[in-house]
Amino acid sequence: MQTLDQLTREAIELANAENKHNIPPQDAPLSANVLEVSRQLTICNGCRYCEGFCAVFPAMTRRLEFGSSDVHYMANLCHNCGACLHACQYAPPHEFQINIPRAMAQVRKETYTAYAWPASLGVLYKNNGLWIAMALAVGLTLFLQMTVNFLSGANAVMLDLSNFYSIYPHNTLVSLFLPIFAFVVFSLSMGVRHFLSDIKQATSMEKAPTPALTEAAENALSLKYLDGGHGDGCNNADDAFTKMRKYFHHLTFYGFMLCFSATSVATIYHYALGWEAPYAWSSLPKLLGLTGGVSLALGCVGLFYLNLKRHRLHGDPAQKQMDIGFIFLLFMTSTTGLLLALSHQSTSMPLLLSLHLGVVMALFLTLPYGKFAHGIFRLAALVRFQTERRLPSNIGLSSE
Repeated sequence: MQTLDQLTREAIELANAENKHNIPPQDAPLSANVLEVSRQLTICNGCRYCEGFCAVFPAMTRRLEFGSSDVHYMANLCHNCGACLHACQYAPPHEFQINIPRAMAQVRKETYTAYAWPASLGVLYKNNGLWIAMALAVGLTLFLQMTVNFLSGANAVMLDLSNFYSIYPHNTLVSLFLPIFAFVVFSLSMGVRHFLSDIKQATSMEKAPTPALTEAAENALSLKYLDGGHGDGCNNADDAFTKMRKYFHHLTFYGFMLCFSATSVATIYHYALGWEAPYAWSSLPKLLGLTGGVSLALGCVGLFYLNLKRHRLHGDPAQKQMDIGFIFLLFMTSTTGLLLALSHQSTSMPLLLSLHLGVVMALFLTLPYGKFAHGIFRLAALVRFQTERRLPSNIGLSSE
């Protein structure tokens, strides 16, 4: 009787024979990372032990070949929980060298550049993420602090240390951040548009029905696929299961959204209702900002710790700089915001204001080129997955 290893080898040979002269034109040429994922998924398609782990493997079973569009699609479905690596009998040191989390992570890094707008900024940030984040934060902080010094020195303006709007009026802040926010929205929109245009060729051209949109949003907001396919969470360095990665992602994301909501509510107060800052500690902008700041800070500390402690085979070591740069800016955004809120009547308030605004501006300018962009691509991939899974399999492989 044939062993599973023999059956897998036969499946690989058959799939390779089918695919040898059948690469879709839009998928040529294939990068080395895409080719490696294609090789590994061909092996996984012959084994299918991990079929129920996450969205990647049901999507895989609907295919006999894996071009760049297919790989980009599935790489952004992968949440890098590590379950398939620890369950795989072909993982290193086996000769097949199957490591789906790392291979997918390496392709995801390519997508940050491939779909970035403008592409030149994507390449620059991909190679120098941490240093660009720090340089932007420091440079913008120095510029803003020089402006504060000019206002309080050369023009002999007395600063009201109880109200940072005495330094930068609300309209001035809006004029500073509105162009940056518009650039981020436009850049991300262009990236997602290119990404969807690519992966629709690999999935289907069907328009996503409402149930697919709803289920994809629910999966993304709940981080469903960070449960390792069994509900116990991700694998850590000692192969044990933990849900801490899921919890810290939630603290980070929802903390960020609460902080953004605080700014949005304050803007409505100012322009729609005529209620000018500063606001009381019991006001909605303050409550949202403080809760979001604490949540964001805790989430960043947890993610940084887990990033350092993850199994050496998880993810792509070359992306650590980019990951840490993003976590650094998020953490500095939360902590400087909290310190600024507590600096009432303190002489340190102008410097903290410059630091906070500089960090926030740096964060938003880099959002389209790192992990935040991947979050948007992941949602788009989940929408395509929920759309695709509602269609009949065209190759008769899937049991869905």
